[in-house]
Amino acid sequence: MIQTRPTRAIRFRGRSFQALALCPEAPLDAWLQEVDAWLERSPGFFGGKPVVLDLTGHDCDATSLSELVQALAARDVRLLGIEGADASLAGAGLPPFLTTGKATPFPEMAPVPAPAPEPPVAQGLIIEAPVRSGQSIVHPDGDVTIIGSIGSGAEVIAGGSIHVYGALRGRALAGAYGNSRARIFCSKLECELLAIDGLYKVADEIGAEWRKKPAMAWLENDTVKIKSFD
Repeated sequence: MIQTRPTRAIRFRGRSFQALALCPEAPLDAWLQEVDAWLERSPGFFGGKPVVLDLTGHDCDATSLSELVQALAARDVRLLGIEGADASLAGAGLPPFLTTGKATPFPEMAPVPAPAPEPPVAQGLIIEAPVRSGQSIVHPDGDVTIIGSIGSGAEVIAGGSIHVYGALRGRALAGAYGNSRARIFCSKLECELLAIDGLYKVADEIGAEWRKKPAMAWLENDTVKIKSFD
């Protein structure tokens, strides 16, 4: 007599995750050189982070897409998926292609009007300790306040503004999920990199008149501006 195991259902659940969107610009060779320059200033920046390759507006064929994915992998940029590319290019060896769809009700079910959701309230994050070298703080939903310093080799990534009540020696990326009005404040500016809404300024581009002083950084005309409070 053959015994069979009882059938068990396989459970699937939808999930959404925060990821960095990497948006190449033509020509790709020059853009990859910019990526190399970024990684030279901030080694390991992409390490362990989910990254989506956004090819919206790019006309790629299968060969160029495969070469671009391989070039990023060689730079230790691991792709969670590809967005904005022709679905016919999907194939073996490429990350999954991501699309945005709209949910539709089943034919036999009439849609029930739902009350309008209240807008989410951004929640700030307060860190009551220094952010030490090698640490990474990621808070996509609001401002981040550091009661202490950000050490060299550390990074703070915020959806809103970043406030540092100490020295900023590492990397601070404000408005990282599409907020051009975000700002960065610190009591002592000695940073490796500042970025607001994806636009950045590295240490070599920060003048001596701002360094080691209380300062604020903001975005104006697609340029990161800095002002000293001294």
